[in-house]
Amino acid sequence: MAKLKAAVLILAAAATAHADWAILSTAFEPGGAGVVHRHAVLENAAGGGRTVVDLAIFAAKSCTLRVIQNQDGANNLAEAMTREKCLAGVNGGYFDADFAPIGLRIVDGQMIAPLRRARPITGALTASARGVQIVRAREFSQQQKANAALQCGPFLVDLGKHVRGLDDSHLARRTFAATGANDRALLGVCSEISLAELANILATTPLAEDFKIQRALNLDGGSSSAFWFARENGTAYSTPEQKTVRDFVGVVPR
Repeated sequence: MAKLKAAVLILAAAATAHADWAILSTAFEPGGAGVVHRHAVLENAAGGGRTVVDLAIFAAKSCTLRVIQNQDGANNLAEAMTREKCLAGVNGGYFDADFAPIGLRIVDGQMIAPLRRARPITGALTASARGVQIVRAREFSQQQKANAALQCGPFLVDLGKHVRGLDDSHLARRTFAATGANDRALLGVCSEISLAELANILATTPLAEDFKIQRALNLDGGSSSAFWFARENGTAYSTPEQKTVRDFVGVVPR
């Protein structure tokens, strides 16, 4: 019994340490239509890890999302965002060796690729007249008449809790989307971290004031990860991708 109690205490301590992320520094800057860029440096004091997070936070009542194709690979994120007059954006979803999208894509109301039932693309980021949503693949319906949709995964946060069973060993750059209460949503990237650690950060760390994340979805990461934000003064904050990607997700005014 003593050994069992000791094992339970060790596991509890490890779980607490794993989720013990603290914000070391943060900075805000405004963009158009109420979009805000937050740049934060976080540290796990117990585990010794550190990551840098960039977020574009917006209200779905004033902004929406567009999926922007890059099927010929001619543009990087910054070029596409500037050309399409977006307020912020990130790289999009997975694609195969032939540069075809893997999973659902809806671009300007037109379905470019159908929904697929496969792991890890278990969710979809959508934008419609109802707002910006993250749905399980089984929850998606064409009756919602989405103007934009991008299937990806895995789910990172659901019902405000981090998803269990995510990989905790492979460190990589990450791109993600999240939705919360009060009709707010965000797009983000972070430096090298595991999926499990990112899920814990998004579920437990107050990255934005009055924004409790209810759902979060992983997008294509690694060398695809990129972030772009248009500042109020006309300049841009940009973290470029390291390889050509198939599509982008942009924040645009309603």
